[in-house]
Amino acid sequence: MTLQVRGLRKHYGSSCVFRDVSLDVADGEFVAIVGESGVGKSTLLNCMAGLDHWDAGSVSLDGIDLATLDDMQRAHLRRDHVGFVFQAFHVLPHLDVAQNVGLPLMLQGRHDSARVQAMLHAVGLDGLGARLPQQLSGGQLQRVAIARALVHRPSLLLADEPTGNLDPATAARVMDALVAQTREHRASLVLVTHSAAAAQQADRVLHLSADGITG
Repeated sequence: MTLQVRGLRKHYGSSCVFRDVSLDVADGEFVAIVGESGVGKSTLLNCMAGLDHWDAGSVSLDGIDLATLDDMQRAHLRRDHVGFVFQAFHVLPHLDVAQNVGLPLMLQGRHDSARVQAMLHAVGLDGLGARLPQQLSGGQLQRVAIARALVHRPSLLLADEPTGNLDPATAARVMDALVAQTREHRASLVLVTHSAAAAQQADRVLHLSADGITG
């Protein structure tokens, strides 16, 4: 999936988060976005997914301007074509690992336990499908989040600091799983990160500041 951002500007009240942000992500490309804390990287990612509103500019996915869609249409677009990996995992505590991973399929009205098990294997969580989230480590929870984001084979994956809460060794394993699965499914990947090691794996690295994006 292609992603096009043009002249994006975002304010919170009278405070400007960022302005004049323009970038393109080609089909199947891995782009990392880096920048100082508080510069709006997560907000930009949320705008790309249509989860947040912006004050000027445009965001288009495969030529579809998100501003022309209502909330339900945006939700359907995300459900069918976009995966999102959150820094805080956002797994549901009352569901076991397999059920958490299978949520995107359930939202599409599908049930594919074989696909769920294949994703658990791909991210190194074989045999853990029946466990509850509170029985897992931080690294395991992040891999659950990655498996959930990829199980419905989205054409665009957005990842917000997926290794931010992990030790270096676990972070490396999580990034390896994320990149391998994205490449295998030929998905485009936009990664927001503070990690130089994670950014080095990208096809391109962009630097976000309050005045725009460069790279």
